[in-house]
Amino acid sequence: MRTGTPARAGQYVALLAYLVFLAFPFLWLVSTAFKPPRELGSLHPTWIPKDPTLANFRQAFDEQPLLHAALNSLLAALAAAVVAVLIATPMAYVVARRRTRLAKAVTGWVVVSQAFPFVLLIIPLFLVLKSLRLINSVPGLVLVYVVWALPFALWMLAGYVRAVPPELEEAAAVDGAGRVRTLVSVTAPLLAPGIVATALFAFITAWNEFFFALVLLKTPEKQTLPVVLTHFIGAEGVADLGPLAAAAFLATLPSLVVFALIQRRITGGMLTGAVKS
Repeated sequence: MRTGTPARAGQYVALLAYLVFLAFPFLWLVSTAFKPPRELGSLHPTWIPKDPTLANFRQAFDEQPLLHAALNSLLAALAAAVVAVLIATPMAYVVARRRTRLAKAVTGWVVVSQAFPFVLLIIPLFLVLKSLRLINSVPGLVLVYVVWALPFALWMLAGYVRAVPPELEEAAAVDGAGRVRTLVSVTAPLLAPGIVATALFAFITAWNEFFFALVLLKTPEKQTLPVVLTHFIGAEGVADLGPLAAAAFLATLPSLVVFALIQRRITGGMLTGAVKS
């Protein structure tokens, strides 16, 4: 017990340092968003604004169409999350339950595909969307987000499917349920935390994505929120720091709110009460 105490204290210190490291950018962003111009240019910045103001938020909304851009991001993110989950769920079931070489090859390809950089994919994706006449459109952007999120969504859900006891599906088969009925009525409810976690991943990935939206969307009315945030930076690279911080702070809120609302379902036991002793 005495030997383990210093090690445990060191773990807590390391964890605290890591949390501070993660929280510092967000806390500094919030502080900057409420600072007046004279505090933003101060040589001795402070954590807490001495004279907090909402002027940066008003200026941000006056200078850029943040609400319209946020609506574009919301539509693209929600559509990508829903479509990715609908496609990945039956695919994950097949990959997890069918122990074949093809299933193993699909799993390996899923892992390898995550190593591809954005730059390597943008040219073929651009050509495909051009042939489909989906360049400079939100549906085209949704299609790209689904393609990008699908491999990881498939990999996540396959792990959740493997955690579901096959005995439950066998019992449903004995009662006369087919494969589709078993997936919908037995397996899918048990996968609810995994489906929610996967949808959250796809939503946050699409909400924060910048590169594809910058390349594919040219019309200002169709641009997403991350792209519009770059408009607060001038041609010479000088940022309008106050409004930029205010707009960036607002852009982070949806992800935080969504995670706060569903984190209990993510951390809850997936099979609680499913198997009776």
